[in-house]
Amino acid sequence: MSQNQKRIITAFYEAFSKGKVDEMVSHYHKDIVFEDPAFGQLKGEEAKAMWKMLIERSKGNIKISHSQVEADAEKGSALWEAAYIFGPDKRKVVNKISATFEFKDGKIIRHRDRFDVWMWATQALGWKGWLMGWTSLMKKQIQKQSRALLKKYMERD
Repeated sequence: MSQNQKRIITAFYEAFSKGKVDEMVSHYHKDIVFEDPAFGQLKGEEAKAMWKMLIERSKGNIKISHSQVEADAEKGSALWEAAYIFGPDKRKVVNKISATFEFKDGKIIRHRDRFDVWMWATQALGWKGWLMGWTSLMKKQIQKQSRALLKKYMERD
């Protein structure tokens, strides 16, 4: 059974690296719960829309790689990396992420990404990120802005 879960995680990232968002989110259970430092917790269609928005906004200029995929019947993990250009200042970001997964009915039911917010903020926001990226205030601001973008994206459909 663990080989199947490993295949699910691998297929998820391979679809991501090709920008095939529908294929990517097809590996999510209908009751998916996703969580990361940038968005906080997203459930169901919010989680799927977040990936669609990120891929769409990247306009094909995102490089995804993954490694160290591990899984058993119930849980899995992977390391992945996203390299992209961020914001109006066009700053290069290379975000190294540790992901954990839980499975239900042959799909991913929980997906949690962890990364160093200070490191991300330093790359994405420059000196302001370096100065403030480690603070809870900055983390809350990042989540607020990310969720506002997602809400606006979901409302347009």
